Amino acid sequence: MTGEGGGAAPVASGNSPGIFQGAKRLWGLAALAVAVGAGGPAAACRLALILALDVSGSVDAREYRLQLDGLAEALADPEVRSAILALSDAPVDLAVFEWSGAAFQRQIIDRTTIDGPALDAAIGRLRGWQRISAPEATGLGAALEVAAAQLADGPACWRHVVDISSDGKNNDWPSPRQVHLSGATAGLTVNALAVGLTSAATGGIPGLPELVAYLEAEVIRGADAFVETASGYEDYAEAMKRKLLRELTAGLFASSLPIPRLASAQ
Repeated sequence: MTGEGGGAAPVASGNSPGIFQGAKRLWGLAALAVAVGAGGPAAACRLALILALDVSGSVDAREYRLQLDGLAEALADPEVRSAILALSDAPVDLAVFEWSGAAFQRQIIDRTTIDGPALDAAIGRLRGWQRISAPEATGLGAALEVAAAQLADGPACWRHVVDISSDGKNNDWPSPRQVHLSGATAGLTVNALAVGLTSAATGGIPGLPELVAYLEAEVIRGADAFVETASGYEDYAEAMKRKLLRELTAGLFASSLPIPRLASAQ
């Protein structure tokens, strides 16, 4: 696949540190619980998360199944499940769709406020989802437009995040850069999950280092944006788990986190 070059300064990618990151998540969720209990922001949900899955021509039948089942496995992981359901008074909204060319986006899970039963239903739907014929093109820009529109149409949340998976560069219209310049993604955080081989490009498909550089320059945007990596679709479930945990707790220590006002002494 081929795509447009150039772009903004890269944002560092990589995996989350283990013990430190886990402790940081716990402290972050505790701080957020304090904010909620003390009368935090008015929005009903703490995070609206749109997951956009690449089903373009470079994804074969086996890889398609690994991707759908890998997302289901990541959502079912006890640590991810705990992070999603940690604050019932400030829940997570979730939607999932698959995409290929500019004219193909297929909704898998409509935007839903997630509680325990809703999470179980989402996991079951992903495991039972079946592929249909789709264009071979890679319409990253169009997928960004659809994700941004879904976030704009739903209720306001504290954070709005697009989580887009891809194993190739955009080769359809519009380009991701055009979408960003249009203002469609203003105020959103766009993260990416790069799926590829650690070796150099083969058969027109970029190697993982090249794909990460492209996604950093052209696709990710916003506060705390990052690229997670999967070394092939066999690694998709673990990479998605890392990515979700990072997204579910990102920004909890940022200055943008609402700080509850304490009552004045009487």
